[in-house]
Amino acid sequence: MGCAMYQVKIFKGVESNLSGLEKEVNTWLAETNARVVQVFGNLAPLSGERNEGNSLAAYPYVASDMMLVVLYEMTDAKHKPPD
Repeated sequence: MGCAMYQVKIFKGVESNLSGLEKEVNTWLAETNARVVQVFGNLAPLSGERNEGNSLAAYPYVASDMMLVVLYEMTDAKHKPPD
């Protein structure tokens, strides 16, 4: 029987590119042997200020920073903690 070890993986992105963050998380999940225990996140209240470079003409709002944390378990023998 392998030894289980909990670890965290933190993903960060911006609210205006949710599909990119989703793709990054899903790619990581597909490439690992991780068993997800919990996923939680945070959306910053506001990232930056409105100016001509990020005006309402381009976006209806200023995108906020996002963070997703994945708590996962590795059961692979190579992740066995030291004795």
